[in-house]
Amino acid sequence: MEEIKDLILGHLESKDISALKQVLVDTCSHVILDVMQTLDEHEQAIVFRLLPKEKSLYVFENLETSDQEHLLGSLTHERAIELVEWLDPDDRVRLLDELPTEVTKKLVARLSADERAATNLLMGYEPETAGRIMTPNFVRLRRNLKASEALEKIKRKAYDHETIYSLYVTDTKGKLEGIVSLRRLLIAGADEKLEDIMTTEFTSVSTSTDQEEVARLLQKRDILAIPVVDKDGCIVGIITVDDAIDILEQEATEDIFEKAGLSSNESNLSETLIKGSLWSIWKIRMPFLLFTLVGGLVAGFVMGGFESAISSLVIAVFFVPVVLDMGGSTGVQSATIFTRASILGHIEKKRIVKHITRETFVGLSMGLFTGVLCGAAAFLWQGVFASQPSYIEALSVSLAVGSALIIVMTLAALIGFVVPYILIKLKMDQAAASGAIITTIKDISGLLIYFGLVIMFSTIFGVF
Repeated sequence: MEEIKDLILGHLESKDISALKQVLVDTCSHVILDVMQTLDEHEQAIVFRLLPKEKSLYVFENLETSDQEHLLGSLTHERAIELVEWLDPDDRVRLLDELPTEVTKKLVARLSADERAATNLLMGYEPETAGRIMTPNFVRLRRNLKASEALEKIKRKAYDHETIYSLYVTDTKGKLEGIVSLRRLLIAGADEKLEDIMTTEFTSVSTSTDQEEVARLLQKRDILAIPVVDKDGCIVGIITVDDAIDILEQEATEDIFEKAGLSSNESNLSETLIKGSLWSIWKIRMPFLLFTLVGGLVAGFVMGGFESAISSLVIAVFFVPVVLDMGGSTGVQSATIFTRASILGHIEKKRIVKHITRETFVGLSMGLFTGVLCGAAAFLWQGVFASQPSYIEALSVSLAVGSALIIVMTLAALIGFVVPYILIKLKMDQAAASGAIITTIKDISGLLIYFGLVIMFSTIFGVF
């Protein structure tokens, strides 16, 4: 691919259009697609216009939505209509959702009657639901059909449907009654009826089911497609496994960005962060940094409240980073575990108290181990191996450090699960907000706990 890319870039730079066109004619469509995804918008537009029609349709269909959007803007209206009409209805709606409303209306109005009806059907459902992402192109069969008759019907309609691996058996009103796999149909006797070979045990989703839940179901059931039914049980579309992969990738990408405090409603978050204006980047990155800044200032005021204790026992300051870092790492681990488990469906809402309790116990166990370890290290450092050892001071600090780690890590594990859960219940963006909130709570509470313990143990041993 690198050789082809170098050839294309070389011809683009030298403006040798005839040579570039010949390279594109001689290159496989999937290789061109891979190269297209590495080019900038201007280069993509030039290459795309030179592609043979069949290759251009394949490339356009398989490009990222943001790249499709940019290409449409560089083409004539008639060519844009042709490409949009070529897309499967679910892919078409995904693209139209990214375009300005006026542009979408104009494109939809110019579609053929059948494609316009299919598009309007999907766009009538709420965003990020099964109805919005399903394809209405599937094979529907009647239960009294013979296997040979069903195969003939599939041959006539196969080209117009996204997948024929699963075939859906309905009654006269369209209600889903069973599913037959293409494999089962092929090995059935010619005169066997579908009602005798179909399975009535199948998984389906409603048009209002969240798209992420659909993707999890496809992943969990290990099936190629899942039927979508309306409130009457009539099948209105299917969602295929390739759509599930796209959804899970999209959700995972959003969570990665939002976990870092990069929250935005923009559809192309990654592209905005790399290519966007300074102001658009600020809008995404700055809000949670400001929240963290405020938390840091509050933490500074907390430390100022312990100024007398710090001045009397300076060695206590040496261990502040240890307490805060260990608490922070524990909190981030717990929050990450919660987010991943939520995405994969491992968190059961009915058993949330059990999940939180278990995670808190895990934090306690890790806090006990690291607390004892760090407390012993503190005593050896400030007591046994110090140039002017003060065993009483070393003992009070080591007990404070060890106890603080136990409490702070336990608390961090607890809030690492509780904070994102509460944000979800409040219908807020837990992935984006939890990191900043957990960090702030951990810093302020960690300082209060640690210096409170320093004062307590120093008082008990008569250091103050």
